[in-house]
Amino acid sequence: MGEARQQALRVGFDSVIKLEFHGARVSSDAGLFAFRDIDEVAQLTESGAAELFDFRTGSNIRHAMTALFRQSIYSRLAGYEDVNDAERLRVDPVMRHVVRGRAVDRDAASTSQVARFETDVLCHPDNLDVLMAMPGQRVDPIRQHRPIDKLILDMDSSVSPTYGQ
Repeated sequence: MGEARQQALRVGFDSVIKLEFHGARVSSDAGLFAFRDIDEVAQLTESGAAELFDFRTGSNIRHAMTALFRQSIYSRLAGYEDVNDAERLRVDPVMRHVVRGRAVDRDAASTSQVARFETDVLCHPDNLDVLMAMPGQRVDPIRQHRPIDKLILDMDSSVSPTYGQ
């Protein structure tokens, strides 16, 4: 007797995506879909990327600022602490769909593309100011719309070394 088939789960930001079990075609990062749904409603990465200064020029630009910004953020949310895993993630079906843009039909950004984005574009002085202002601009209006009843700080013993001034 076979198992009863249930309808596939769908995500809010892209109704084409179905969450089903297919054995060998697996991504360990399907939890990113929940973050992407929240992002779609609050438009955090889209509006954040729109404020970033894009000094890239020429015909070699393959990924939009929003896609690069999402790939950088979602890879950290999935637990990848640096760009070393970007080469594998660029072909991951979940990463490609949460990043959107050309990544859906092709690949997400490569290790070198993400590294350049993070070290050149995000670290540009104008963008550092924008990034530092984002939490207040994006989170505070959401909190005002729905006040926080309680705040839970989940502390762990991870070491996050920082350098600089």
